[in-house]
Amino acid sequence: MIEIKNISKSYDDISALGNLTINMREGEVFGLVGTNGAGKSTLLRIMAGVLKADCGEVIIDGEQVYDNPLAKELLYMIPDDPYYFPNATANEMMNYYGSVYKNFDYDKFQYLLQNFNLSGNRKIATFSKGMRKQLAILLGISSNTKYLFCDETFDGLDPVMRQAAKMLFAREMDERGLTPILTSHNLRELEDICDHVGLLHKGGVLLSKDLVDMKLNIQKVQVVYKSVEEQRKAESTMNILIHEQRGKVHVYTVRMSLAELEISFEHVETLLFESLPLTLEEIFISETEVVGYDIKNIIQG
Repeated sequence: MIEIKNISKSYDDISALGNLTINMREGEVFGLVGTNGAGKSTLLRIMAGVLKADCGEVIIDGEQVYDNPLAKELLYMIPDDPYYFPNATANEMMNYYGSVYKNFDYDKFQYLLQNFNLSGNRKIATFSKGMRKQLAILLGISSNTKYLFCDETFDGLDPVMRQAAKMLFAREMDERGLTPILTSHNLRELEDICDHVGLLHKGGVLLSKDLVDMKLNIQKVQVVYKSVEEQRKAESTMNILIHEQRGKVHVYTVRMSLAELEISFEHVETLLFESLPLTLEEIFISETEVVGYDIKNIIQG
């Protein structure tokens, strides 16, 4: 488990994080979402022990992480712009990380290199941005750490490679209990992989919830009513967050359980009533409006 307690960090007169507290459970994919400048990268670097917080502490499995080799053995961080030694090859970086992480799996790394069509003897300087990101993921996975911190890791990957990386994370979670912590400025990037999502805004955590819990109390439906009177009858019983109309089709996002929604339409005559899947963005719109924020402005800038 990762415990982040009252973390603050400033750069001169600019506050990057302010009294931030959040917990991340092991065995789950935790997504940190926020605009550029929200504090995601700073938080990850503090969690990895690269930066020292001005105040507060990060505890990983009972160990304070800063200046603590025992805690750092548990984690591997993939930065937004991975660094490689000048003129190094993938195999040379493998040997370096193999000397740093005692559980580094050389056979796994070579197997993944082959499957991702990367050459172990080619100089990394000749790799594309996407290939460099792929290599960073493979090194992180092969290091066999319990926690993997990924800063905008899917940025720069094509759709096929993004899905391959997500499947790789899922396999490692199932086989050896990997816990990935992912950051992104894009909600859609994380909605198919995360169990828990935290929304960072201006250096603080605006919202941190399990996706399953959020989805239980928010529904999305499309309806065609038999008459305007039936529409009014239904709308008077619903807690409507978003209402869109396309011709005769009404699309609602409502804060209600599915059972409550079914009761609302029990005596309403409709020509069409269909439940629709919710996106992570739609869920966050409803959740943040409750605490007085407009998620569209926060996430989209």
